[in-house]
Amino acid sequence: MTREELLSRISINPDICFGKPCIRGHRIWVSLILDLLASGWSHKDVLDKYPGLEEADILACIAYGAEMARERYVEVPMNA
Repeated sequence: MTREELLSRISINPDICFGKPCIRGHRIWVSLILDLLASGWSHKDVLDKYPGLEEADILACIAYGAEMARERYVEVPMNA
């Protein structure tokens, strides 16, 4: 699946979920999926918890996060 195809699975609508990026057709925030993955959940864990999602939805969230990282920088403290 191409990057464009993955990103088409993400929607932003000011009338849904306060305009936060969501998985198209769901009210599940991209940031929630990324937080779950960052905290150690596997793709299978996410799919078990949210059975309406597909593997491609998880990959779309990761692709969206990668796009956002190209545009913004988050200050991370340096180890001294």
